[in-house]
Amino acid sequence: MDDIRLDKYLWAVRVFKTRSDAADAVRNNKVTVNGAYAKPSREVKIGDVIAVRRMQVTYSYKVLDLVSSRQPAKNVSLYCLNVTPQEELDKLNVPRETVFVFGAISTAKLPKTTRFLRNTQKRKTGPFRASTKARFPVSYAGRHLFLFSATSC
Repeated sequence: MDDIRLDKYLWAVRVFKTRSDAADAVRNNKVTVNGAYAKPSREVKIGDVIAVRRMQVTYSYKVLDLVSSRQPAKNVSLYCLNVTPQEELDKLNVPRETVFVFGAISTAKLPKTTRFLRNTQKRKTGPFRASTKARFPVSYAGRHLFLFSATSC
């Protein structure tokens, strides 16, 4: 086995879950081989250093041996060596700022009955509403309210 595709190697050593995910990452310049961007079809050689950028961390792997089929997790250490610097791994432990947004609750998240009652109360108060065409019961908080149109009385 002299050569193997970059996307297939990354999939085989379990850097990516699917081969298409590996190919997409290579196409989107999230993977470099020996410091240069590559295509998914680039041939990987023993001794190459592959850098994979995920979120804010860039993981580095050194190719120890070539493999074409997907390997069990316990065998991955035979084919690649994780040489990621500690500074990159420390980025995972950086506390993240929590952003709280305060504001009015959107009416789209409320139940339909509550939205209906709020909208009718905003338009006009009282038992007669011009927009209501028929007589129908509306249940709200255990109470039944009957809305009448002006023509039904």
